[in-house]
Amino acid sequence: FDTAIARKASAIILDNAGADATVAAVKKAKDAGIPSFLIDREINAAGVAVTQIVSNNYQGAQLGAEEFVKLMGEKGNYVELVGKESDTNAGIRSKGYHDVIDQYPDLKIAARQTANWSQPEAYKVMESILQANPQIKGVISGNDTMAMGARAALEAAGRGDVIVVGFDGSNDVRDSILKGGIKATVLQPAYAQAQMAVQQADKYLKTG
Repeated sequence: FDTAIARKASAIILDNAGADATVAAVKKAKDAGIPSFLIDREINAAGVAVTQIVSNNYQGAQLGAEEFVKLMGEKGNYVELVGKESDTNAGIRSKGYHDVIDQYPDLKIAARQTANWSQPEAYKVMESILQANPQIKGVISGNDTMAMGARAALEAAGRGDVIVVGFDGSNDVRDSILKGGIKATVLQPAYAQAQMAVQQADKYLKTG
């Protein structure tokens, strides 16, 4: 941000670091007369960014949960890996998952833990959860990166039978699904969001 401000950028388009983490930086740019266009997640401050383009994370999570319930055969013990606790998306996705899964009494949550959107952290978390809960049948993850970490830990433990579902529609998870690894993901239109941000920035700079 400091570099962009120093170079007098006309606009900033960003997939921001977090709901709270990026507020000060976006405000600093605004004070310097540089508009910001956010994609993928909102910041917890109104009137600072020009636009905030986000997916319907709640609806996406419900779709993922419905597929997870089907794959699980509506029963069994499962684990939820949650994103960074301070991130708005983490809470919204988790709520979307639970509003669907909690309707099935035979689906029991064995553990719910944050892995901070991180693949190495998800690997470690999954390893320790698996030791404490060897009977788990499924893992639902707040994003694809954590799903990849969980899947790697499960494979390393000889538990490739555990159902893993992610969220984001990343290329890595798409490839894993095609190879019969991870079972499902929810596709976010990230590509379209980024294009929309560029179009909005262009329009804003030309017309205000």
